[in-house]
Amino acid sequence: MTSRPGKIYLVDDDSDLRTATAQWLELADYQVETFPDAPSALARINPQMAAVVISDVKMPKMNGMEFLARLTALDKDLPVVLITAHGDVQMAVKAIRQGAYDFIEKPFEPERLLDVLQRASEKRQLVLENRDLRRQLNGTGAIEKRLIGDCPAIQRLRAELLDVADTDAPVLIQGETGTGKEVVAQCLHEFSSRKSSKFVAVNCGAIPENMVETELFGHERGAFTGADRRRIGRFEYAEGGTLFLDEIGTMPLPIQVKVLRALQEREIVRIGSNEPQPIDIRLISATNCDLLAECAVGQFRNDLYYRINVVELRVPPLRERGGDILLLFDYFIAQAAITYKRPTVSIQATDAALLMHHKWPGNVRELKNIAERFILSSLPDAQRLPSIFGSTGQASTLPGNPPLLELLRHYERSLLEQSLSRHNGDIQAVTEELGLPRRTLNEKLTRHNLERKDFIAH
Repeated sequence: MTSRPGKIYLVDDDSDLRTATAQWLELADYQVETFPDAPSALARINPQMAAVVISDVKMPKMNGMEFLARLTALDKDLPVVLITAHGDVQMAVKAIRQGAYDFIEKPFEPERLLDVLQRASEKRQLVLENRDLRRQLNGTGAIEKRLIGDCPAIQRLRAELLDVADTDAPVLIQGETGTGKEVVAQCLHEFSSRKSSKFVAVNCGAIPENMVETELFGHERGAFTGADRRRIGRFEYAEGGTLFLDEIGTMPLPIQVKVLRALQEREIVRIGSNEPQPIDIRLISATNCDLLAECAVGQFRNDLYYRINVVELRVPPLRERGGDILLLFDYFIAQAAITYKRPTVSIQATDAALLMHHKWPGNVRELKNIAERFILSSLPDAQRLPSIFGSTGQASTLPGNPPLLELLRHYERSLLEQSLSRHNGDIQAVTEELGLPRRTLNEKLTRHNLERKDFIAH
């Protein structure tokens, strides 16, 4: 590969050096765009550009090391070459560790910089080609971007969701706290014909019992002390769209009766009114408890249960999702790096094993919290995750402080699961991706009790 990038972004506050460097780079067939400072360059840089950034270190407004951190957070694969007259070995090592492609001290020979640029631009071109190929191979659609994961349970959930999304069938979403039930509800709305109307979410467990009725059905002015104006309830507010009742199992029994009638009659009556108001909504409910068990002890109405549970979707807990744990962690640390303007950090094999070994009682919500703390940590990369788990008392999830080989065994299993999921159980494709002979792969699948049939999407 010998082709060069579309652009070189040259950032230096020395106008004479900037002009001279740009001229001989253009003579070498590079397209050059120059900037006197880092902020003006940042305004022009995007994660998909086919370019290499050259930046001075000592600059006003934002120095080169801070500029490097911002670029790395934007795109960790963007090649950044730092140049300075004030550098030393310690600064060079720090720059490389923080993501710089290379570090060159002034004064430098033009051939030295050209050699670095050629290698950097070839790497950049390869990264962009791989990204494009990955997009084509994955064919990632909107549903995959919303419900991230490759494990069989998530693949089934996506398929079941799309089967019923564009209907008005009531859906009950079952899942532990923190698994992403509201994300599933939002997807049902976004992939339906009601997507242009409102998605109204109500956490039934967060509303005081004496306020539930007015919150759901609204009230007329003067209906009770303090009702100084008419209030539209959530059922009416969701008109034409989707009403999501989270933690529906906490709803008081008297309100359950009124919700059942509203669903049967397709109308509600505000408190203090005798006039029914017609409603046109799609109801989605969610619970983290066994509603049938609640029905058996009289805490939930049977007739309401069967009214809201025409379709049931189960969101698996994170501990059952195998390699999705690493996939989601990578996604969340990338998000956190952008949010907090920090450089992204690649996790170590032992980090991956720790993540896979943890039981995740808080599910995806807990994983996202850990990812944010991981990015914000000032500790060396290898110490971040052990420190976080230890500080939260979660080290107990690693009984007996398992040795490295045990942790790596969990990591190996997660890699196998991810590859099998990506290739829909195609053993030949897995052997090619992982670079394993067929016999070796079969032995590993047997050792980890993994079966091809479990990864074939139905």
